[in-house]
Amino acid sequence: MMGAGQGSAGRSAFSAGAASWLARGPWLRGDRLRWLLTPSFGDLAFAVRSSLAAALSLLIAMWMELDSPQWAPLTVWVVAQSSRGESLSKARWRVAGTVAGCCAAIALVAAFPQASGLFFVSLALWIGLCCGFATFFDGYRSYGLLVTSFTSTIVATGAIIQPDEVFDVAMSRGTYIILGIVCEATLAMLFMPGLQEKARARLLGRLEAVCAAVSVGVTRLVEGRADPEADQRLLAELMAANGRIEFDVLEMAPQTPRIADHARAAIADLLMMLARARGVAASGRVPGSDPERDYQAARAHVRACIVPVRGDRFRFRVRSQRHAVESVQNGLRACAGIIGAWLVWEVTAWPAGVTFVSMVSLVYGLLATREVPIMASGAFFRGAVWCAVVAGIFAFLVIPAVTAPECLVLALLVPMTIGGLAARNAATTGYAFSFNMFLPVLIGPSNMGRFDEVSFLNGASAFLAAVLFTRLTFGTVLPFRADAHLRRTRAWTEKRLRAIADLRSRVTAYRWLSDNADSMVRTVRTSHAVPRATLVTAMERHLEAMTLGMLVITVRQEVQAGRVPGGFETRVRVFLRVWERSGDTGARPVARALLWGLERRGVGDTALVGALAGIAGSGPG
Repeated sequence: MMGAGQGSAGRSAFSAGAASWLARGPWLRGDRLRWLLTPSFGDLAFAVRSSLAAALSLLIAMWMELDSPQWAPLTVWVVAQSSRGESLSKARWRVAGTVAGCCAAIALVAAFPQASGLFFVSLALWIGLCCGFATFFDGYRSYGLLVTSFTSTIVATGAIIQPDEVFDVAMSRGTYIILGIVCEATLAMLFMPGLQEKARARLLGRLEAVCAAVSVGVTRLVEGRADPEADQRLLAELMAANGRIEFDVLEMAPQTPRIADHARAAIADLLMMLARARGVAASGRVPGSDPERDYQAARAHVRACIVPVRGDRFRFRVRSQRHAVESVQNGLRACAGIIGAWLVWEVTAWPAGVTFVSMVSLVYGLLATREVPIMASGAFFRGAVWCAVVAGIFAFLVIPAVTAPECLVLALLVPMTIGGLAARNAATTGYAFSFNMFLPVLIGPSNMGRFDEVSFLNGASAFLAAVLFTRLTFGTVLPFRADAHLRRTRAWTEKRLRAIADLRSRVTAYRWLSDNADSMVRTVRTSHAVPRATLVTAMERHLEAMTLGMLVITVRQEVQAGRVPGGFETRVRVFLRVWERSGDTGARPVARALLWGLERRGVGDTALVGALAGIAGSGPG
């Protein structure tokens, strides 16, 4: 018989062996479950904070005896973001979108109280308009329009059977949303002490990182080591840093009102530096001004962020790129989807048809502005299936066993925390997107009772059918095609490349570079199905067009400012007209002849000569 000491040693050895086996188990290979078993402190803090906020909103909604308290935690998960600036921006536009959506729903129900056909056609047109403009705009302004669209549907479909109650429904839905936003904001403040200092450090660290990365990239280009894929990654890093500025500054406000302008100006100078370095690599000459000057200008703006100047009035205006084709397609697709969902309800007389239509609109609002909606909808559906399974366990086993809302909330904290961790993991974020938001909705907690089996199955089936229906329409109604998007981007770039030579144009070099960088990064993200060779060729041309465009703008601005040497203005104007008519292929010989004439005249290191040298040396001899 083994002694006690031996038993303890054996158990210790077994425990150590089990832990070692678990650590190298097949489920951890490739880090597949590391996000759940060994999360980082930041991920765990986000998951716990968001789960507690959702639980608090649900408890308050049930304490207030609201009729549909599940919409409050849904709002928490919709606005919950990893940074406070994102949450603030998203919450602000969600409130605005909710108010607009409630007003639109009241107007629609009042206009067509007994004409379901006209009502749903008008609703579909309204939602299509919202989704279309949401694609046209950017950031959380876009999100506000999406909130307007699905709030309109939730309120309108909830009141269409009893039109006299539309105002009460609108007020209750608005109350849930405001409650969810307040709870999320309160928990975020408690979980994020020292927010302003951390946001400042994060912004400055990001600017320092992109300055260093661009410096390395420029050195590589000037030394003749061209690498289009490295340039693409560098542009993606620059555009990502530019996109984060708004949120960091929101967290730092109101003490530093001009930091956003200086930070964006620093990114602009770095873009210019990168483009000039490509010009140097193409021609062996400095195109206009030394890239080092751009770097020093960027560093000056970074210093202005580090030590703000009292009374600083610096402004840096930016304008977002608009995607007209995608916005029209999204609007038409959403309109067709809502009409199709209504027809399904009309033909089948499904008791859960109202829920189905509402869910279709909600899923459209959540996915319509994704770059590739059909891809996003796949992960969204898998998360929805997990959501339905867990909600079924709660509806059939947990809720009948609890006697107080507090017990239900404690039980919900477990799956919600897991969902919050999944939301921070790149491989599972699509699943978590639908799981977190719709788990409380499918459970349907209430003070006055609970879902019976038929009600739950009807609600869950309506939800899953809505996600599948939306996925089907994304794939059949004006589906996104990566190859068509690539061709459209190429045509857009070539058209604009010619148009910037027009002397009436006011497109600046930064505007040209930022628009093209944003377009190229977006194209790379959405071109998974395009053959690699085709994509690399297209991106090489896009990078070349970015540099050529900056050089042509330099030539155009020299003419507009009257800085062309005497006797050459007419020839430079001819060059610009040829460029506008024939593009770089037809205008390059003219640039070479013009450059030769300027050099014979003895015109040396000027912006005009540098730009023409870059144009002449960028193509085939």
